[in-house]
Amino acid sequence: MPGYDKPAYDTEGHSSRTGESDMAQGAGIDWDSLPHGGDLYGEIHLAETAPRPAGAPRAPMFPGLAACGVASAAAAWLSDHYHFPIILLGLLIGLSLNFIARDASTHRGLDFASRTCLRLGIVALGLQVTLAQIGALGVFPFLALLAVMLAAFLAALAGGRIAGQSQFASILAGGATAICGASAALALYGVIGKDRLSQAQFALTLVGISLASAFAMSIYPVLAAELHLTDREAGFLIGASIHDVAQAIGGGYAFSDAAGSYATIVKLARVALLAPVVALASIALGSGETTHAAPAPSLWRRLALPWFITAFLGVLALNSVLTIPAALSQAALVGSKALLLLAVTATAIRSRMDLLMQMGWRATVPVLTATFASFVTALAFAVLIL
Repeated sequence: MPGYDKPAYDTEGHSSRTGESDMAQGAGIDWDSLPHGGDLYGEIHLAETAPRPAGAPRAPMFPGLAACGVASAAAAWLSDHYHFPIILLGLLIGLSLNFIARDASTHRGLDFASRTCLRLGIVALGLQVTLAQIGALGVFPFLALLAVMLAAFLAALAGGRIAGQSQFASILAGGATAICGASAALALYGVIGKDRLSQAQFALTLVGISLASAFAMSIYPVLAAELHLTDREAGFLIGASIHDVAQAIGGGYAFSDAAGSYATIVKLARVALLAPVVALASIALGSGETTHAAPAPSLWRRLALPWFITAFLGVLALNSVLTIPAALSQAALVGSKALLLLAVTATAIRSRMDLLMQMGWRATVPVLTATFASFVTALAFAVLIL
């Protein structure tokens, strides 16, 4: 309108009447890098960042859960018919459907699946191991197992530093490789937080761990046979060095029934150490969900375990003192796998493929170095101690 001096707005939508000087300064702005380069007056940005009014309805949970459930069901069907690792299939299908996350109505359901389902799945995993099973391993094999886990963790840290990756990516890869693969990665990511490690890096780590487990399940029994290892030695090697629980047990039984039984005990001992490792990570790193303006957490808050780890320990203790019916234990195992599959699939759907493509091969180095270190160390202890 003639005679009307329209105010200039910055990228946050705030008014500024500095006139032509601001226009001259704005000539060098890279508009493509801003959240909404074509949002002239900031309405879109303000609408997205404005707090939800009190009493306003929350976003629906069904769209995100439905998308995640369908993708997970497809992964389960393919795994059952083609005998491919189910977690890896969930990751790949979720990544192929990441365009779904562009619809904001799916976010609440996907976030619920990636966080709450994960934590419930970790708790249910406690019904698969008892303290008696850990005690049956023996002192020296248990100490050797701790050495294998430490070697994998340190190798991940070293590999990450050499490849120029963040310490959080290395901690995630080392902890997941040392304990129980995707389940441990999900638990550790809950402590690290998406503010310190992107979901794209997390998804890529899960892909690397799943591929390494599938490769190891196929190769390690053959190598153990070529090296003329005994059933006990092969069981320790496979149980101590293969990441995911299903692949470790399957690889052990691929060598022999006796090796499979021993590999199961070794692997379950690693699963039982999930809680102490996540607790140490929580104490060392603190919460990953705090803002810069928030005060530093107190020592008591940092020592407090995440609730799902406390619940995992409680379920493990209950399973150790009570005789759980086999049907209930099997149902808990199936439920745990289903919940973890939902969590993995939801995380993959929320991941950005463009960021995954930009990371390159260096992002997989921590997983590769940890995998190699765990195999070499486990083989050395299997030959020298057992």
